[in-house]
Amino acid sequence: MEGAAFIVPMTPWGSIGMNGDLNQTQNAPTINAEASLFKDIFKNTVNQVKETQADVEHKQYLLATGQLDDAHTLPIAEAKAGLAVDVLITLRNKTIESYNELIKISV
Repeated sequence: MEGAAFIVPMTPWGSIGMNGDLNQTQNAPTINAEASLFKDIFKNTVNQVKETQADVEHKQYLLATGQLDDAHTLPIAEAKAGLAVDVLITLRNKTIESYNELIKISV
């Protein structure tokens, strides 16, 4: 379950003040932390794609030169790389979808 390490439990919102506004001083660090969390998730996903692709290329080289002892590791590495790309594409699509929904909100 190494890939699910970025999932964190939801935290309750801050209290609503007398005038109906959320306490901005309390939520400002949370917003920065959430932005940082999203940035870290996106970075980790991109790095995972790079690492899995490099592993596939290395195993392809070893297979081509006859140095790969167990040929079944190449298709496994290719499947991992494919899944990493699929996760990155899904994350990108959900991010764009969420951004478009935020744009539609009228203030």
